[in-house]
Amino acid sequence: MTNEYKNGLCAVEVSGESCANCLTLLPVLTSVISARNDIKLVHIEADETTVQFMQDYDVRQVPTILLMDNGVVFARAVGYQPEEILELWLDAKIEEHKKTK
Repeated sequence: MTNEYKNGLCAVEVSGESCANCLTLLPVLTSVISARNDIKLVHIEADETTVQFMQDYDVRQVPTILLMDNGVVFARAVGYQPEEILELWLDAKIEEHKKTK
C-alpha cells in the first residue's frame, strides 16, 4: 500500500472489490477530483493488506471517503454519494479546513 495519503491534501477512497456502491462511486469521485487542482485522489482497496490502515483510520464500511491533510483526517463520508452532493460536500469541507489552517 502506498503512503500517498500522508503527502498533502487528498481524498482517500476506501472500497471493496465486491461492493456495488464502491464500483459506482469511484468513477464519480475520479471525475469530481480531476476537475479540481487543490486535492488529489488516493484509492485504497479494503483487503488483508490494508487492515492496519482501516483500523488506524476507523474505516468500518465501504465505500468511505476520507479527506486528509498530510495523513490527518478532517472530514469523512460513508456510502455512495451522487456527483452533485459530492461536489458540494468537497467544496464545503475543503473551505472549512482552509479556514482552520
